[in-house]
Amino acid sequence: MLEQLGKQAKEASVILGTAGILDKNAALKETAQELVKEQAYILSENEKDVENARKNGMTEALIDRLSLTPERIEGMAEGIRQVAELDDPIGSVKYMKPAPNGMLIGEKIVPLGVVGIIYESRPNVTADAFALCFKTGNACLLRGGSDAIHSNLAITKTIQKALEACGMPKYSIQLLEDTSRETATKMMQLNEYLDVLIPRGGAGLIQSVVKNSTVPVIETGTGNCHIYVDKDADKDMAVKLIVNAKTQRLGTCNTCESLVFHKDIAESHGSAIIEALLEKGVEVRGDETVCALNPKVIPATEEDWGTEYLDAIISIKTVDDFDAAVKHINHYNTGHSEAIVTDNYQAAQAFLEKIDAAAVYVNASTRFTDGFEFGFGAEIGISTQKIHARGPMGLSALTTTKFIIYGNGQIRQ
Repeated sequence: MLEQLGKQAKEASVILGTAGILDKNAALKETAQELVKEQAYILSENEKDVENARKNGMTEALIDRLSLTPERIEGMAEGIRQVAELDDPIGSVKYMKPAPNGMLIGEKIVPLGVVGIIYESRPNVTADAFALCFKTGNACLLRGGSDAIHSNLAITKTIQKALEACGMPKYSIQLLEDTSRETATKMMQLNEYLDVLIPRGGAGLIQSVVKNSTVPVIETGTGNCHIYVDKDADKDMAVKLIVNAKTQRLGTCNTCESLVFHKDIAESHGSAIIEALLEKGVEVRGDETVCALNPKVIPATEEDWGTEYLDAIISIKTVDDFDAAVKHINHYNTGHSEAIVTDNYQAAQAFLEKIDAAAVYVNASTRFTDGFEFGFGAEIGISTQKIHARGPMGLSALTTTKFIIYGNGQIRQ
């Protein structure tokens, strides 16, 4: 069955690779409309997943990541509409220049072909992945988690219905209904049909794909995201940004999991920050200095500094100076999103320069690291590696190039 899905995806990719921009955009707009039209069906299937998740003891943060609402379905549809409005990179020629022998040598942007994605929990990934792959002329083969199987199937069937209505290949998107580890491992070996594989999920899933895949992998990463409160930080801004970055949604990879306080503001700013977090139901774990600020703070362990909680927990470390903050963050971060709160221009610029991460912020919440927020319409994932793509991956991350050469009879001597 997996090989059959691969064959169907490959065949669809051949058609998509030469599809016109007007046809692709029309199909995307039809898909967005169909998702909203079929939301009652999608929500009823999603409810099955949510009910099973509660029975299995899933945390509320992860249930929130799994859950769909009319607003979230509209958000999925709007993301697809935005992708339809973006410029199509496929077919663009990056350059064309003459060689000494008279040939014209250029580099053209083309689709990858078939994109495989293994992901967990979040049903919106199904729609986002389809939209970006389809716009760039790629077919996608998806393997979601068992906890979201009903939601993912409903979204996939709805998209396929829209594609057929537009005369586009139904198998531009396919979902593995078998969510076993064995099938996932076989998918990682599907070199004959998959051109690239993208994992989206927890550290265990990502590392399993990186270690076991024989298909080229674009590695997305976990998010142990920090906010550093500098000695020149505005207290009210720091409180506002940290509460948003930690509590706006607990189960996302761009949620702030770790704070770093400059020792000079630990007392003046720290108490207000801690109190605001506690009022939001966040468990605070800190070093000795932080524990002394509030009796409700729990002593942190070494493990806390490197943990992505995906829960209502945050760690706080106190440092002596800016350089110590940078050293701590670069040691424990996962290369995702890091932020500084400061009114000091030099500190802000140094932070942008010295922090090694895909997205580095000055005076803004880490929650903005997202394809939709960055104007990509959606994202295929957030890459924390440095080859091919880094940060939120939009259309350009799903393309490659080929050289095109015009000659008039040249032969090599």
